[in-house]
Amino acid sequence: MKPSARVLDPRGPFLQKWNKIFVISCLVSVSVDSLFFYAPAIDGDNSCLYLDDNLQKIASILRSLTDAFYLLRVIFQFRTGFAAPSSSGAFGRGVLVDDMLAIAKRYLSTYFLIDILAILPLPQVFVLLMRPHLQGSKVMTAKKVLMFIILFQYVPRLVRIIPLYLEITRSAGTVMDTAWPGAAFNLLVYILASHVLGALWYILAIQREDTCWREACNNQYGCDLATLYCGSTAFGNNTFLQDACSINGGADVDPIFGIYLPVLQNVSQSTGFFEKLFYCFWWGLQNLCSYGQNLKTSTYIWENLFAVFVSMSGLVLFALLIGNVQTYLQSASGHMEEMRVIRRDTEQWMAYRLLPEHIKQRILRHDQYRWQETQGVDEEGLLINLPKDLRRDIKRHLCLSLLMRVPMFENMDDQLLDAMCDRVKPMLYTEGSCIILEGDPVNEMFFIMRGRLESMTTDGGRTGFFNSNVLQGGDFCGEELLTWALDPASGSNLPSSTRTVKTLSELEGFALRAHHLKFVANQYRRLHSKQLRHTFRFYSQQWRTWAACFIQAAWHRYCRRKLEDSLYEKERMFQAAIVTDASSSCSLGAALYAAHFASNMVRILRRNAARKGRLLERVSSRLLLQKPAEPNFAEE
Repeated sequence: MKPSARVLDPRGPFLQKWNKIFVISCLVSVSVDSLFFYAPAIDGDNSCLYLDDNLQKIASILRSLTDAFYLLRVIFQFRTGFAAPSSSGAFGRGVLVDDMLAIAKRYLSTYFLIDILAILPLPQVFVLLMRPHLQGSKVMTAKKVLMFIILFQYVPRLVRIIPLYLEITRSAGTVMDTAWPGAAFNLLVYILASHVLGALWYILAIQREDTCWREACNNQYGCDLATLYCGSTAFGNNTFLQDACSINGGADVDPIFGIYLPVLQNVSQSTGFFEKLFYCFWWGLQNLCSYGQNLKTSTYIWENLFAVFVSMSGLVLFALLIGNVQTYLQSASGHMEEMRVIRRDTEQWMAYRLLPEHIKQRILRHDQYRWQETQGVDEEGLLINLPKDLRRDIKRHLCLSLLMRVPMFENMDDQLLDAMCDRVKPMLYTEGSCIILEGDPVNEMFFIMRGRLESMTTDGGRTGFFNSNVLQGGDFCGEELLTWALDPASGSNLPSSTRTVKTLSELEGFALRAHHLKFVANQYRRLHSKQLRHTFRFYSQQWRTWAACFIQAAWHRYCRRKLEDSLYEKERMFQAAIVTDASSSCSLGAALYAAHFASNMVRILRRNAARKGRLLERVSSRLLLQKPAEPNFAEE
């Protein structure tokens, strides 16, 4: 059933493409949320904490852009149909439900609440509306509230990404269609995870120092907690914090800050955002790759739990994402590996069979040439599993232009060309290959796309006869098969080849098998035409050879008749001259001597003429070939 125009088919290409965009936008939104964690900073000169308002505003704007994509996803969900439970008439796939009310009820009862919690602009509202009114100690309260909001919205966003990712992989197989984009996507996920982990490390380090300061202030007489936060109206001396919460310790494991010490020593007091971003990103990437093995924690409970989280996250991400990258890259080089294995097996088989070296080289050269032309893809195996109409369209796209280059087929109608495109088989030959030998049965017609062939014949091994032609792109060989196919009285015995065909270079073309050609000849009357008969005779090497030999034999017969006529004319003129000389001569002895001399000369001329005639007859008989069988082009 065709879905309504307002309903999106979840199996359609449009929604599948947009789902991939939504997954990437969700991952980017999670990384954008982590920018809020870099807002707290430390003023080292005054030993107080503050929030970077400019960074919060920029992060709020970026968060609003990612929320716009998420809102578009929510709108699409109200228009996305779903498959009802399978029925007998749906072949197990289920009927697509396109009722808007049913779609809305289903969405409201499943992921609607999760999407609303993920899309609520709580960080923007807090930063742009509430944060400007907070001063003094309330700043750190704002820090805690903001961190809670971000972590709270992490949960529905991650919960929504996982089923969406599974839906894409279930419908399309992979998120990306090709190897390198798929590997880049998984690497991007790994990089974003490192960025999020680094941001968490930074905010937890600031929180740990804030806790240490508060404990030290509570233990210090006359210390006001408000003085720990920049911008407070309270006044106090916080120099004691540098000793109570020192970050200059040289111990292998800091007992107060543990794994947070590098942040506090290097970037917590920095005003450069990118300095903090890349330093924390490098820490996250380093510990994800090493599974947190280099982390040296203190005895603080939450710090140890964070270290455990880093170690487990690194293990899971490396197993899933890096494993996926390896899978994508292996799929990209899978054919090369398959070719290497096939070549190794071939070499082992040739060594086991003790094949001669020249045969080994021909086999390896053929495998290499086939790999260069097809990249290891079995085209026939790929096409045979496709529907008939799709296979016909693909074959037409691949073979029609090649068939039209063959003069014998360029004037045929589309129906006949489609039938031939569906039945031709691509073939590859290396230089020096023998396609067919003279006298062997012809089981296919071969049409040349690229390369050169040498076609030669000895007329069945007759002594003194040899004919050779060079065939190029657009030519064909095996025309004896067409004569057999067009003969309604032909049996199952295939015709014998009258020529030997060998390749002069690397050759690419396509073949039409005997039973396929017979089927086309029997089914399509357009193949029976006088125009095709003339075209076949003109381009057939067998007919060309016969015509050339016939013309040469006729020329030799003409030369023989011309020589006989010339000798007869000379004899007549000579006899006339003798008679004339005899009548005017006064001596009978001289006349008799002249007659005897003339008879000898005539006998010598006739003997030479007979010898030349027999030579011309032998040459003519050698040149004369048997006329090729005439295909039955007449319509039945």
